[in-house]
Parts: sequence; C-alpha cells; structure tokens
Amino acid sequence: QQIQLELQTTLKRFLSAAPEAYPIEPGLRVRELMTQLGIAEYEVNLVFINGVPTNLDSTLQGGEKVALYPPLGGG
Repeated sequence: QQIQLELQTTLKRFLSAAPEAYPIEPGLRVRELMTQLGIAEYEVNLVFINGVPTNLDSTLQGGEKVALYPPLGGG
C-alpha cells in the first residue's frame, strides 16, 4: 500500500526521504509515519487526510492523501 504525501513549507526539507507516493503498511499511525520520516512532533501543527483535519493518532490504510503542515508564524 502507499499514500500520497504532501509536506508543506518548512517540512519540504524531509521530501528527499519521502517520495510523493510513499509506501506504508496498513494500520500505520500518522505519528509513526512522522517517526519514519524523521519529523519531530513539534514540527507539525496540522494534519489532513483526504482534505479532512485529523490528528497524529489517525490510522492509515493506504490510498490516502496525507498533508502535514508546520506551525505557522506571523504577526
């Protein structure tokens, strides 16, 4: 199985380790995916699966589109 992975803004630096079509084992949690990619939890603020906001404990089965967003600063 695989997912479509989108890493936004500052997280794009992890793309070398994460091809857009990323292979997973069904049942993998988003938190575990981030560990595989070397992304610390504090670096991700928003998680979307198939365009729906979710959390790090969401389970992936394959075929999903997963987007990770870092905390956004601004003033």
